[in-house]
Amino acid sequence: MKMKISCKPIAAAAALLLGGCMVGPDYHRPQVNVPATYSELPGWTQAQPADADAPKGAWWTGFNDPLLNELEPQVAVSNQTVAQDYANYQEALAEVKVARSALFPTIGVTGSGTRQRASAGSTSSSFTRSVGSGAQIVNSGSLEGNVSWDLDLWGSVRRTIEENSATAQASEATLANATLSEQIALATAVIDLRTSDANIDLLQATVKAYEHFLEVVSNQDKYGTVAPSDVVTARTQLENARASLIALGIARAQNAHAIAVLVGKNPEELNIPHSAAMPTLPTVPVGVPSTILQRRPDIATAERQMAAENATIGIAVAAYYPTVSLSALDGFTQSPLGGLLHVANYVWSLGGSATETIFDGGERSGEVAAAKANYQAAVANYRGTVLTAFEDVENDLSGLRILAEQADALDTAVRDATHGTEIAFNEYQAGTVDYTTVATAQATQLADQQTALSVQQSRLLDAASLIGDLGGGWSDSQLHDPRNPDKPPAQPAAASAASAPAAQTSSATGQGAQPAVQ
Repeated sequence: MKMKISCKPIAAAAALLLGGCMVGPDYHRPQVNVPATYSELPGWTQAQPADADAPKGAWWTGFNDPLLNELEPQVAVSNQTVAQDYANYQEALAEVKVARSALFPTIGVTGSGTRQRASAGSTSSSFTRSVGSGAQIVNSGSLEGNVSWDLDLWGSVRRTIEENSATAQASEATLANATLSEQIALATAVIDLRTSDANIDLLQATVKAYEHFLEVVSNQDKYGTVAPSDVVTARTQLENARASLIALGIARAQNAHAIAVLVGKNPEELNIPHSAAMPTLPTVPVGVPSTILQRRPDIATAERQMAAENATIGIAVAAYYPTVSLSALDGFTQSPLGGLLHVANYVWSLGGSATETIFDGGERSGEVAAAKANYQAAVANYRGTVLTAFEDVENDLSGLRILAEQADALDTAVRDATHGTEIAFNEYQAGTVDYTTVATAQATQLADQQTALSVQQSRLLDAASLIGDLGGGWSDSQLHDPRNPDKPPAQPAAASAASAPAAQTSSATGQGAQPAVQ
């Protein structure tokens, strides 16, 4: 086959067209109102270590919990929600390849052969054979190369690539957001599990104390020095504590099952032993509000979706302009088949076509209006996502500040309640108060201890939530450009890390400043 279509002119024309006109608006990220600082931060002291020294990718190490350190890396590998979003991202990357293919001509080769019965005298060749009654069998064939090319004069294909590339980046950010969300969910489940273990330890100690109290009261009852109702009260209190201890097994089992599922395991595959240690509160670098626009993957998702919708406007506008196509054919055809590749049988053709819609009843204008409306909806979603992000961080900061104050008050309350129980029991043994006073003091002590543990749990959960609401150390500079798969993502700006104050408690009391999440 003799092909006379040179690739060099095609490549030159492709380069010319790729730099040609693109109708529709070019994308510019809309401005959003960003406060200079979070309302919870004024008057607070910057944390140590600084942002540059705080954990970023492996943020969970700040909790100093071995179970978290072991399981968190497994979320990105084995969690099924993450796996689903990863598959969606791979699909989006493939769609970019599909869109890019429309920029280039389609080149094909067609070969055909025919064997047919012809009437007598219609042809003569060594490739024919008589079959009777003067009829002949004729063999014929062709071998042709063809090229077709829809020219992207108005940028419709390039806008489609823009749209699909932005959609792929939105999928990549969605994958990052899903990974972070599942990691925060795992941290939450581990904190809840550790709290259940701490509650179990507290109630076990309480049961032992109540057993001792019941033994003392029972001995006094033997000598008739106390009312029989005191024994009943002490025994009832002990049995209630035992029942509460048993009930904690439900919460612990559910938390353990949730942890297994989050790391992609069946519940029976993961055995988590009891631990007497609670996670520690990490130092959480907060940063200035403007950094949250780059640090939150859900904001990046909304921003990339906005860019994709902007590109669809250009696609819709391009429908107003003519569609121009080029085609070419080059090859050989011969009947009968003998001498197919001889120069005498060489054929070629060149062609071009242009189509333009004159009247469509308003279809194209409707498509443009719909694309613009979708873009405005994406802008509103982006700005709403940013506002929600600021709200989340402010809620976390206020929660950490208020819970720190509550924890200080509860520490005093627990000490006083414990001392009160000791005094009440001593007075009871001295015969100056009845056992109701002791029971009330014991109930107050247990309630204060459980409340203090609940506040500690809430502070840990708020710290994990703050880490998630700040992006967990992620940055939109990690997004890949699907149009340049070999080019690594841009490196984060150094200024982002240098301008990141961390959450701290106020030093207005005159005491040394302490991290708000410690």
